[in-house]
Amino acid sequence: SNITVDLVENSPFHLKGSFDGPEGTPYEGGRYEVVLYSCVVSSFSSSPMLLQDIVVPEQYPFQPIKMKFITKVYHPNISSASGAICLDILKSAWSPVLTLKSTLISLQSLLCSPEPSDPQDAEVAKHYMTSRASFEETARYWAQIYAGAPPKEGSGGGAGAKGAEIAAAKSGTPRDE
Repeated sequence: SNITVDLVENSPFHLKGSFDGPEGTPYEGGRYEVVLYSCVVSSFSSSPMLLQDIVVPEQYPFQPIKMKFITKVYHPNISSASGAICLDILKSAWSPVLTLKSTLISLQSLLCSPEPSDPQDAEVAKHYMTSRASFEETARYWAQIYAGAPPKEGSGGGAGAKGAEIAAAKSGTPRDE
């Protein structure tokens, strides 16, 4: 599963998790980063996609740790604007027996099994439900430009007109939610 949890500035309360995109999905070959935090997020790094201060809540493990993607992901259950995640174990289905690693494995699994009926990003969910092939092409392109996934063999590495639109989005503002 190649899941890692790293300390930020050697603090056990400032964490960044990462994992590989699952095989057989449009996310394959990419490396995805997630921040683990409470309500305290105080500053941004010079990179527009990396937060510096990530604080584990004092109530952990009795309350779920908050997570969001640093890496931009095109997925119905992940906000393409903020990286917010819609996943039951991060809310009502949380259990103190869940570890940071098992929670990251659940995020990795979410990339395999989108739930468009309970979306975080309604536009992406609509795209998923109305044109699966086009959705997968766009998700693969985002994996290439944001997560470092290699181009799929024979694809030419882009997603046509949608790819140009997405490339323009890449120059957008940093996530701030």
